[in-house]
Amino acid sequence: MTGNYHQLTLAEVRPGMVLSDVLLDVQGHVLLPQGTVLTEAMLALMPRHGISVLPIVRAAVTPEMVAATLEHHDARIAHLFRKNDADSDSDWATATLRRFVTDFRLGVEETPEHE
Repeated sequence: MTGNYHQLTLAEVRPGMVLSDVLLDVQGHVLLPQGTVLTEAMLALMPRHGISVLPIVRAAVTPEMVAATLEHHDARIAHLFRKNDADSDSDWATATLRRFVTDFRLGVEETPEHE
């Protein structure tokens, strides 16, 4: 394995992270090669193959990387909700869904209303 990696549990791994080594299943068969950029679909299939921990490349996160990721999520949300006017009150259900997706993707913490 490369020296610049860390072991993360499946719950800690996010789409876009990169494998630092070849990923083998419990029988020793190659599931994914080193350097694979993980997707949501790949991560969903890991439990079927007995994978609970993954070797992930340890990357230095720069402010530029964070800004690019947020910009990507913002553009993706705009594309997904392109037929919905965010300022219109006529479709409250879609507006609420858009707000929840935006908060989730951009990492907005929920604040309790009643404490």
